Amino acid sequence: MVGPEQLRISDAERQAVADRLRAAHADGYLDLAEYDERLTEVWRMRTRGDLGRVTRDLPAEPDPGRRDGVVFAAGPGGVAMKVLSIIWLCITAAAAAGTAVLALLTDLRPLWFLIFSAPTGAVLLTLWVAGAGRARRGGA
Repeated sequence: MVGPEQLRISDAERQAVADRLRAAHADGYLDLAEYDERLTEVWRMRTRGDLGRVTRDLPAEPDPGRRDGVVFAAGPGGVAMKVLSIIWLCITAAAAAGTAVLALLTDLRPLWFLIFSAPTGAVLLTLWVAGAGRARRGGA
């Protein structure tokens, strides 16, 4: 029986470490030469203990449950929901400003803009709650 550090690694595990090195390089922790050297090393390694050596001096990976404020997914559904939400916010702001001006000049109640924004906002909210374009835990 071998210890966990002596277990052989798969290509998927090598790729995960390569991705972590790529992120460290993008964040400025590794220069290009050191990134290339470590990446070459990763694809030559055989055990989990070996893999730990190339990332030991790098900061810990961010918590996968944390999304840093990401509301919409990066894919097409998320982009569509983001664009529709921005359009909805613009229309709502314009309608609110227009009805506020009319309310100052006439007897119009200032909440008339809800006629424009409430139905479409309800549809967008329903789509988002149903999962359309929403970022998932552990990924975008």
